[in-house]
Amino acid sequence: MGRQSTVARRLTLFILIGMVAGIVLGTVLNHAFPAGSKSLTDIADTLKLLPEVFLRLIKMIIAPLIFATLVTGIASMGDSSALGRIGGRALAWFVTASFVSIGLGLLLVNLFQPGHGLHFAATTPVGELATADFTLRHFVLGVFPTSVIDAMAQNNVLQILVFSLFAGVALSAIGEAGAPLVRGAEALVEVMLTMTGYVMRAAPLAVFGAMASVIATRGLGIIVTYGVFVAEFYGGLLLLWVILFTVGSVFLGRRAWLLARYVREPLLLAYSTASSESALPRLFDALDRFGVPRRISGFVLPLGYSFNLDGSMMYTSFATMFIAQAYAIPLSSGQQVAMLLTLMISSKGIAGVPRASLVVIAATLTQFGLPVEGIALLLGVDTFLDMGRTATNVVGNAVATAVITKWEGMLQIPLDPDAEPAIPPHDTPEQGRRGLHLDPDA
Repeated sequence: MGRQSTVARRLTLFILIGMVAGIVLGTVLNHAFPAGSKSLTDIADTLKLLPEVFLRLIKMIIAPLIFATLVTGIASMGDSSALGRIGGRALAWFVTASFVSIGLGLLLVNLFQPGHGLHFAATTPVGELATADFTLRHFVLGVFPTSVIDAMAQNNVLQILVFSLFAGVALSAIGEAGAPLVRGAEALVEVMLTMTGYVMRAAPLAVFGAMASVIATRGLGIIVTYGVFVAEFYGGLLLLWVILFTVGSVFLGRRAWLLARYVREPLLLAYSTASSESALPRLFDALDRFGVPRRISGFVLPLGYSFNLDGSMMYTSFATMFIAQAYAIPLSSGQQVAMLLTLMISSKGIAGVPRASLVVIAATLTQFGLPVEGIALLLGVDTFLDMGRTATNVVGNAVATAVITKWEGMLQIPLDPDAEPAIPPHDTPEQGRRGLHLDPDA
């Protein structure tokens, strides 16, 4: 266990080193070559290969991992009433957290007024956003897969979730006849987590390439240009983190604040790659160590990845009002409340939609008579903002999963936060290896 702990700490350190080195190299390249030059673009594209390959490797693990964890989790619940109860509690938390996130974004953007008096003009082309697909009909039909193979090929989490729900409930219903398939799913989880360990060795290089490419093409100066907006948004995200952990402490006590230590590696990955998918396998591991049985995390996390996007929710309200302020278009309190409800509903259909947050913002701008071309104001710093909101999505899902586990009375004794579980933990301390290293009150 000591060796595993050392490996985990070393990987976190290398990720941080990769992030800093990427920023330094990106800054050097940005000053060494003229902006927009072919040489700079070619170097940046080459550096982007590192995170792109890494994300492809992560994505090849996501679908089988989600399927296997959901099937084993649901099958182990034994009865549909437990599934309905956990699902209901999860959705109740997700809806409440979404209201808080969107409302906090509206409150802060009205308080700080980051777009007031800027009078920006849209100079960057927005490109094609998939707003035509952003309808209730498209969302409802998109929930149900016509082929599970196609859903897995496209990493459509929501469709994989639906198929896995049916498969897990069916396996639970047929009892012993389905036991071999359940054991096969459990073995598949172990295989996917072992593969994750191999892929994660490339994480520092991916982080290095991602940061170097972004800074080389956009430069550190863009953070200064939009400094007020970026700083206030990140301040809002920090406040949202405090709120999430504070509410979590109502259920978890002081263990809620310790959760941040357990999920620091998935957070670093999510932030530096701006991809929630890159963090999912490691988030499963972190929650295993925290004491969350896989039967809970295997169900709640995939559900949260579709419905519990706290950082993205806050960004949609903050950015929409920023555009209104930049164009000096006043919105009444009633219009802002209507906007909150619109964002609350529309945001639940963004799973699998390209450039999802921008799609929601574009649809909302159109509905409230605001200039859609205002999205161009966000494109320059959207990558940096995406990093923060992606990390916040991971925090929100980690807290939600831990709280629901405690709510169910199933939170177990934690392991060393730096240990890497060799196998998925069992659901009871007697069956597994919980309680070996930490004080149960930690």
